[in-house]
Order: sequence, then structure tokens, then C-alpha cells
Amino acid sequence: MRKRILVDMDGVLADVYARLFEVHEKETGIRLTAEEIAGKLEEEAFPCQRRWVSEPGFFRTLPVMEGSREVMEKLNAEYDIVVVSLATEFPNSLTDKIMWLHDNFPFISWKQIVFCGDKSLIRADILIDDHLKNLDNFPGKTYMFTQPLNLPVNDSRHVRVNSWDEIEKILL
Repeated sequence: MRKRILVDMDGVLADVYARLFEVHEKETGIRLTAEEIAGKLEEEAFPCQRRWVSEPGFFRTLPVMEGSREVMEKLNAEYDIVVVSLATEFPNSLTDKIMWLHDNFPFISWKQIVFCGDKSLIRADILIDDHLKNLDNFPGKTYMFTQPLNLPVNDSRHVRVNSWDEIEKILL
């Protein structure tokens, strides 16, 4: 029986921070760095974040995380992959996210996508995510994808991964 991997979308497959930095600089004229916002949740680091992510189109054109497409395709051949996203908090994101996945990960079937409000509802063996709120409540093996919000975190319960190359080496 194949193992099931849950893969987070924002901050793992989609480079949401690239867009947050870009929009913040456009609105304020201030270019932030990952180090300046290390350890802060997105809404704390970017005061207008909730407004931005609530707007239709925000998630539609996010950059693809480097290496994610190629490694996900390989993982999809070896594991049962489920892309899971807390999209229901921002209803305008639902269409954007499904279209983004179809455009950038065409090998992921609509049957492999779950939009929800609580990832702990989904059963799996492995979780790849950037948020401790999801990782801490997951009963299986966890991989913490490095993003500014988790830079200062040193939690031995989760294996830190800094790139999709690292994920490929571990899981394939």
C-alpha cells in the first residue's frame, strides 16, 4: 500500500512570500527581507496581508516554488499525493488556487486536491507544510518547509527542509 503525502500549497508549492514582499513594497515603498520578518506570521509581518489575499486574483499568478513541479511529479508516481490548502478562509482564493494548480501541476488530478479549514481532518502518513499550526497537530511524519515565519523555529519534532531538492533526496 502506497503512503499518502499531504502537501501544503502556499509557501510550499506556491511562493506566496515572493508576492507578499512584492505587494508590500509596491504599497509602502519599503523592501522587507526574510530576516526582518523572521518568526512573524504573515498577517503580523504584512499588516495588509488579509486584504491582499482576500482579493480575487492574488493566488492566481503566484510563482511556483523552485523545483516543486519536477519533484512533485516524481512523488506522484511513488506516493498518493494530496495537495491540501486552508483556502476556505478566503473564499475568493478557491477559483484562483484550483486554476493555479491546473496550470502549474497538470499531473495532479482534481481528486488529489482538498480545500479545507482544518488539515487535521485529512488522514495521511506524511505532511509537508510551513506552518507549525498544521505540523504540530499532525500524527505522522512532518517536514517543515523553511519560510520566514518558521526561520527561528528549532523543533526536533519536524524535519526542516529548505528546498524541493532536499525533499527529493529524503522521500525518493
